[in-house]
This record gives sequence, C-alpha cells and structure tokens, in this order.
Amino acid sequence: MVTKAKYALITGACGGLGKAFVYELIKTDYTLLLTGRSEEKLETLKAELFAQFPGKEVRVYAADLASTESRLHLMQGLKEDGIRLSMLVNVAGADIQKGLAAYTEEKIAFQCRVNFEAAVSLCRFAIENRAERLEIINVSSVSGIYPMPYFAIYSATKGALTSFSQALRSEMKGKNVAVTAVLPGAMPTREDIKEQIKGQGLWGKLAAKTPKAVAKASIKAVKKNKRKLIVGFWNKVMRVATCWLPTSWRLKFIAKRWSKIEKDAF
Repeated sequence: MVTKAKYALITGACGGLGKAFVYELIKTDYTLLLTGRSEEKLETLKAELFAQFPGKEVRVYAADLASTESRLHLMQGLKEDGIRLSMLVNVAGADIQKGLAAYTEEKIAFQCRVNFEAAVSLCRFAIENRAERLEIINVSSVSGIYPMPYFAIYSATKGALTSFSQALRSEMKGKNVAVTAVLPGAMPTREDIKEQIKGQGLWGKLAAKTPKAVAKASIKAVKKNKRKLIVGFWNKVMRVATCWLPTSWRLKFIAKRWSKIEKDAF
C-alpha cells in the first residue's frame, strides 16, 4: 500500500523557534518544507538535518515573506511541486521595538507584512492546497494581549494574528482544518532577548520558556485543535492577574519599562 507524503511548511525555519519546530517535526512522518529569507542558511540547516536524520526528506524554498511577489513565487513553486499541505507553521516575525516616530515607512510595511499579512496569505494558500487534514499553527505572542507603547506595531500585529486565527478556526469548523493561535512569552533565542529576560529578574526566569518547549506544546495543541494556547504556567498567571487592571495602568507600566529598550531586528 502506497502512503501519501505528509508535508509541513515552516516559515522562519532558521530562527530560534523555527528551528525548534523543525527539529520536533523531523522526528515525525512529515516531509519538511522550510522557508526563510536566506538560501544559504536554509541549505546549511538542510545539510545539518541530513547528517542527523539520514533518509528524511527536507526541501527548502527561499522567500522574503514581506514581498508579495516573493510570496507568490513561493506558492507557485509549492504548487508546481504538487504539494498538498498537512501542516503550516507560521513562525516568521519581526520584533522591531521602538517608538513609532523612529520608524520609516519601509519598516512599518515590513513589520506589518511579515507579522500579519504573510501569515494570513499562507493560511489562505494552505487551505486552498491542503491534504485531507490540515493543521495550522500561527505563532502570535503574549505581547498581543494588551496594547504596548514602544512595542506598538508588534503587539498590534500579534493581537491581530490571534484574532484572525480564532476567527479562521470557526470558519473551518467541520472542514478537517485545525487552527491554533500560540501565544508564547519571552524565549532565550538571541542574546538581546536573553539580556531582557535577565533584566526582568525572577519573573523573567519563571515566565521564559525554551523554543523546544514552545514547539512541543504548540504541536500538541494543534493536534487537539485548541483555539488558543498561552505557553507556560506563569504567562497564564500574568494574563489572569492583570486582566482586571484599568487599561491606563497597564499602559503606564508598559510605557515606563519598554521606553528604555530599543531594537531594530532585521
């Protein structure tokens, strides 16, 4: 009996969380489709996977998800290869952090397109080109739960992605499509993030989860078609403990803390 291949597309595959998803899913029966902006990094990751998991099939597709043209090229390549997706993991994101006045028009478009538009676009493509069952993981953030001064575009796009994911899940009810919005907190993926976690003291240490832990929990959640997953006990506690506070209080606290940090990743 011939078994049809199960394909899983992972965006942002070379980043800390993206790579964690790759290493979790490579152990399963999925054929991995990896995308990111750097073809060189993708090929390096592919070589690493072949060395550690001989016999597993991995394909790479370099694409700039902020570009409509590049996304369409990616989608066309997948269609030409006869891909029917069984899983989509939207990890790619841009965590630029600074006041709006410090942005350029290009940076506004870039962050909105990568964090939200690209994920929505790939969800539509995945639904149109799906296997018998499709599972979608959209990686949002706890930063999208409340408005965040000095992290305003990031929090707004992540909040939009959470809202979109839940609505899409409802649209797909009864159609064998699972959609889960995943809201992780800080993850020690880059040195700047590790320093931020360290600067938060005990709370930062308690709330942070490793990329591997987030990836494992996310895959488990989408298998159960959970609507939303806040990763980590202490992040759930934070959500419950702060939801009753007036918005003005939350804004004041966040602005005071986050105005001291500026980063322009990517």
